[in-house]
Amino acid sequence: SMQLTGSEIVIECLKEQGVDTVFGYPGGAILNVYDELYKHQNEIKHILTSHEQGAAHAADGYARATGKVGVCLATSGPGATNLVTGIATAYMDSIPIVAITCNVGVSLLGKDSFQEIDITGITLPITKHNFIVKDVNNLAATIRKAFAIAKKGRPGPVLIDIPKDVTANKAEYVKEKPVAVEPSQNICETQLDTAVEMIKEAKKPYIFVGGGAILSGASEELYTFAKKVDAPVTDSLMGKGAFPGTDPLYTGMLGMHGTKTSNYGVSECDLLIVIGARFSDRVTGNTATFAKDAKILQIDIDPAEMDKNVMIDLGVVGDIKAVLKKINEHLPQQSHPEWMNKIKDYKAKYPLTYHKDVLTGPFAVEEIYRQTNGEAIITTEVGQHQMWAAQYYKYTKPRTLLTSGGLGTMGYGLGAAIGAKTGCPDKIVVNIAGDGCFRMNMNEIATAVRHDVPIIQVVVNNHVLGMVRQWQDLFYDERYSATVLRDAVDYVKLAEAMGAVGLRATTQKEFKECFAKALTCGKPVLIDCMIDCDDKVWPMVAPGAPISEAFDEQDLKAKEN
Repeated sequence: SMQLTGSEIVIECLKEQGVDTVFGYPGGAILNVYDELYKHQNEIKHILTSHEQGAAHAADGYARATGKVGVCLATSGPGATNLVTGIATAYMDSIPIVAITCNVGVSLLGKDSFQEIDITGITLPITKHNFIVKDVNNLAATIRKAFAIAKKGRPGPVLIDIPKDVTANKAEYVKEKPVAVEPSQNICETQLDTAVEMIKEAKKPYIFVGGGAILSGASEELYTFAKKVDAPVTDSLMGKGAFPGTDPLYTGMLGMHGTKTSNYGVSECDLLIVIGARFSDRVTGNTATFAKDAKILQIDIDPAEMDKNVMIDLGVVGDIKAVLKKINEHLPQQSHPEWMNKIKDYKAKYPLTYHKDVLTGPFAVEEIYRQTNGEAIITTEVGQHQMWAAQYYKYTKPRTLLTSGGLGTMGYGLGAAIGAKTGCPDKIVVNIAGDGCFRMNMNEIATAVRHDVPIIQVVVNNHVLGMVRQWQDLFYDERYSATVLRDAVDYVKLAEAMGAVGLRATTQKEFKECFAKALTCGKPVLIDCMIDCDDKVWPMVAPGAPISEAFDEQDLKAKEN
């Protein structure tokens, strides 16, 4: 063992956990830690973002893309509060990140000192757990505990706040190997048996997959399960890629912007098998009518999700991978030819459609899919472009769509793309944004250039806040309050000013050429993709309506006539 300063202990503990990359922004209170980072720059790479929110989103994107814990650093006061939106984003989507902030010295706490803020108080509702370490002797144990908590069970963000004098004080440090966090194989046998019986009795089963299936790494077990049950598969935004989007059993997303096939099918099924999803309001529509003819079997690691938003018939609590493995062992092959044909007919009758003759968001997404062979990591911001990215790119693997599902954070995608590309340098990483979202954190283009992170930034530019405008159009008699962005920002010049490559596309042909160029140039690239301001995301379910009442452009025209 040896006597180390608090800062040295922070770095040694990060090395213990196998951390090779951190995202952050220095400042007074965290100076000692940054001084240590300088000495260990060959072991831990530090990505200096343009804003702390970018660092939190980058740590989150890194975690989603790699499955490892993402780490971000910030100084006290405004540095710490700037992380809050990114921490909340990770919390809502159950993403494991560790945020390390520093604070004023212990003797200055509670005195409104310069750049002092009670960050543990602020983040209490949006962290899985948080700590303030006032004694250097507790520091190593706390950091180790933070990583374990972030990973364990249902993952989530953990914050550690360290006063400045604690980073300077010394303590005994003994190196430790991190304890492997293995998911529990302990699942109630009665629940499993009942689940198998429910599946055997069903004539019209439907499988609904959420983000939990990705977090538990259950893709193979899920694939085997779906084929065994012989049921159609739908997913939430967070569940994309857990089950291959190219498979004949797949029917597209469920909910507000889900396919008619999935929304009608779930409304008609007699057993809904819910795998790692939390029944978000965006999925269920009116909960009183959601899957009204179905028994509901829910599999989730978090018992708090059972009967939270929708009353269920059976909850199996456990790690999804472990639960599905056991069900697969006990479930004989099922067959539902009539039901499967009915769903197949729906798929043929209700495909996703868009205007094929002009440059649109859906066209751009399909072109990105073609040119990347469906192998890219796609990050998104929030809004229409996000829904198009979910609908028109076929995700065949988990951890390939990184998007803010629960919090719906505009400005998430660019930082997340930098984190994903840093964690998976061999992957093509594309951030699909709207012009409104891009402007929230567009300063991170400078980060991509500074650290030579060759991401592709596509700005789906309609000069409006598209999703809010879509609601104003449909539900507010076209009163476009604060949603028109007809200003003079030139995104190509902006990209060039930050040292990136800027390209503009106004036609399908131009977009094809721009994207092909972006793939080969090896630098951060921004494509300004001009689309019409009245393009909408179809189908759609009106807020509060049953999902069985999904409507599209044709339905709307028929109604108006």
